[in-house]
Amino acid sequence: MNTSDLIEQIANTTRRPKTEVKDILDAALDAIVDAAKKDEDVTLTGFGKFSVRHLAARKERNPATGESIEIAASRKLAFTAGKGVKNALVLPKTPAKRAAAAKKAPARKRS
Repeated sequence: MNTSDLIEQIANTTRRPKTEVKDILDAALDAIVDAAKKDEDVTLTGFGKFSVRHLAARKERNPATGESIEIAASRKLAFTAGKGVKNALVLPKTPAKRAAAAKKAPARKRS
């Protein structure tokens, strides 16, 4: 799903014009980025949390030359899924294998 698909789905669900939905979505994303610039977390209860992770400077190797290179310290925006999202993504358990194993005929005794 891309941005235009998301906008269309929200517009259909809320019965709002796509232009209005686009403006609201852009404002929400801008607010998340602005908070990240200030090292603030954004928590959407039941959905998840956006937070800034700080990566320290480190040395790595260039795979092509084997030369050691310095990688500068940086920040990245990370997302941690909330309980509601995690629960929505849980796959149903498939008891079919257990049921099939239970239906097998017992082994015969050898005399």
